[in-house]
Amino acid sequence: MKNPSLLILPGDGIGQEVMAEVRKVIQWFGENRDLNFDVSEDLVGGAAYDQHGTPLHDETMAKAQEVDAVLLGAVGGPKYDDLDFSVKPERGLLRLRKEMDLFSNLRPAQCFDALADFSSLKKELVSGLDIMIVRELTSGSYFGEPRGIFTEDNQRVGINTQRYTESEIDRVARSAFELARRRNNKVCSMEKANVMESGILWRDVVTEVHAEDYSDVELSHMYADAGAMQLVRAPKQFDVILTDNLFGDLLSDTAAMLTGSLGMLPSASLGSPMQNGRPKALYEPVHGSAPDIAGQNKANPSACILSFAMALRYSFDQGSEADRLEAAVEAILAKGIRTGDLMQADGGTAVSCTEMGDAIIAELNSSI
Repeated sequence: MKNPSLLILPGDGIGQEVMAEVRKVIQWFGENRDLNFDVSEDLVGGAAYDQHGTPLHDETMAKAQEVDAVLLGAVGGPKYDDLDFSVKPERGLLRLRKEMDLFSNLRPAQCFDALADFSSLKKELVSGLDIMIVRELTSGSYFGEPRGIFTEDNQRVGINTQRYTESEIDRVARSAFELARRRNNKVCSMEKANVMESGILWRDVVTEVHAEDYSDVELSHMYADAGAMQLVRAPKQFDVILTDNLFGDLLSDTAAMLTGSLGMLPSASLGSPMQNGRPKALYEPVHGSAPDIAGQNKANPSACILSFAMALRYSFDQGSEADRLEAAVEAILAKGIRTGDLMQADGGTAVSCTEMGDAIIAELNSSI
């Protein structure tokens, strides 16, 4: 039986360091769980620009289309701030999302008990929090036309168009309902149907999809601004939140801070099924390239490792092994083992990026 294939794109800054720890985890699953992957590696972002003059080489893009999943570290850094917009490191990531048609972005907001005190909210509001935000990723106001900065009546005008087709809403809604069936069977769809025609269409289509095929899932609707308020008032009322590209960007970052640390948060971007039935997929930590600590062995590899756990669950049908890996990360945190971003005045054992990866491997060893 052919091994599943995985393309690793470490990228820039701490992407290189955190991905080194993911490689250890991948090797562990091969050696201890008979779960082997055909792993290849390439460049993206600033690293690709330095080598090829483009943030994503065409050959790399072709590889990404062929593999079962892509695992990305981070892109960007001040070195590239003065580049033309068309070749900035972030354009490599956007090209991957667009050409792979990764329309469904999964952003979990999970608060480990050991980190509940890190949240800006009261501990009782976030302890045990487990939300999944499903954000439409390839349409909406970030891609709609017309767009740009124009001159009208001797002044500049900035235009971005919020545009959604029925089919674009339909497919991401189905993604959210399918996910809810694997969780607590609840979806809250958020838009601005009170002031935006695109919001009216969004609500209509989500309601129709629900009635046609997912009536077993509890569906509610909420205006996105009210949803943001409820996220910081009583976040545990939600299970799966379904929303568009712009509101999803805002709401997922809001939810991220409920957990106390961006360094702990993974994400998945999923597309249409390939011939083998698996969806095209890209997994990446939410955090950026953190150039201020790059190369210093200080980064927290947990988010990238948890992104691989999401790959195990959503691309490789290895839910129990994903649980095993997530439990290992949680156990390490419960023991007070911390990278610098998680240290508090009340103590804990400070470790480097490499040592955190080693600690997670040791915890995995204890699970078998």
